[in-house]
Amino acid sequence: MSEVILKVEHISKQYRLGLVGTGTLSHDLKRWFYSIQGKDDPFLKIGDTNDRSKAAESDYVWAIKDISFEVKRGEVLGIIGKNGAGKSTLLKILSRVTSPTTGQIKTKGRIASLLEVGTGFHPELTGKENIYLNGAILGMTKAEIKAKEQEIIEFSGCQRYIDTPVKRYSSGMRVRLAFAVAAFLEPDILVVDEVLAVGDSEFQKKAIGKMQDISKGEGRTVLFVSHNMAAVISLCTRAIVINNGEIIADMSANEAVELYLQTTSNTESEIIEKRKDRINNGNFIFTDLNILNTQRQKVSALLAGDSYFFQVFFKSKFELRNVKIRLQFLDSNGQMRFLCNNHFSNTEIFNLPQNAHGYIVCEIPKFPLPKGFYSIKLTCFSDNGLEDEIERALDFDVEGGDFYKSGKEQISKEGVLVNYKFKFDF
Repeated sequence: MSEVILKVEHISKQYRLGLVGTGTLSHDLKRWFYSIQGKDDPFLKIGDTNDRSKAAESDYVWAIKDISFEVKRGEVLGIIGKNGAGKSTLLKILSRVTSPTTGQIKTKGRIASLLEVGTGFHPELTGKENIYLNGAILGMTKAEIKAKEQEIIEFSGCQRYIDTPVKRYSSGMRVRLAFAVAAFLEPDILVVDEVLAVGDSEFQKKAIGKMQDISKGEGRTVLFVSHNMAAVISLCTRAIVINNGEIIADMSANEAVELYLQTTSNTESEIIEKRKDRINNGNFIFTDLNILNTQRQKVSALLAGDSYFFQVFFKSKFELRNVKIRLQFLDSNGQMRFLCNNHFSNTEIFNLPQNAHGYIVCEIPKFPLPKGFYSIKLTCFSDNGLEDEIERALDFDVEGGDFYKSGKEQISKEGVLVNYKFKFDF
């Protein structure tokens, strides 16, 4: 049985909104008075849950509440959730940056943390000097740091600027050097927050490869927080989902990502027109997206092999020529499975008049995706270029289905389903 290297027992963290500490002398005295009587802190009995979207009803909020889990040596644990769910608070407690209000943490070995870009770096010191400073903060001796110095510099890709003060580094260069120090100084537990998103794609691949090496090859443990679901699935063996400061799931990485995407799904198509997370030049806008079955009824759960109509509503502000509308079907990792584009089916809108509004229907007679959770990315082009693009315009489930009409449901969740025939000749 693998050794448990990190054990979190009923961790909670309470903050008072708008103030540092308890905020008033009377509250401090009340806490002290209860403590000398051997009673529980009275302020632990109050406080709202950590839902950033709602107005506060109390001066106190639980950033995280009653979180417990175990991590084994060599395991890579993903921690996922919406912004403000409590992920960073949990990592700061694990890294000893702040202390929990209640609960305890038991660890075996040294923890290295990479929570924010350049944390622990002195801007006036050079990159090389900061390697020694950061290594010392992580508990390494000068001899241990010197033995790894060249590997750290080479991995960071900052050789040219290693003797330049860090204040002249870009944010990407700082995170490269910070990650290299944390990864090469051999902590027993490496804690990595979303900072890798600052690096370019080449460095992100390099960093993920390094984390895989240190977990599988060197038997060290990684706690990884990211909004990149593909990275979580490729790197993590297991993941926990945090919502409003509480763990709502602890399961395999694939299952956790699918659950997380379902809890954040955009299934209410009427919000498409109002969404701000889009690329738009003001000439054209998508306003709605519906999935209809053969009876022209709206559906959100599909069956592989059945016929469906994807109805895309839009309106234009100015006259547009050669309008092309593209639907990309993405899986839960954000990877495209297939796309539909009216340009390829000779149904382009050659002239869309000013102030037009309407819809275009894409019919898929035999829906080709196996069981799973998917989303649609909408894009519109014209002779002017990109007009409107919106990620995850609509999320939907495929619940299975007998695509080949053989009485057998497809088990695989990979790829797309295609028509084929086998012929045997003996």
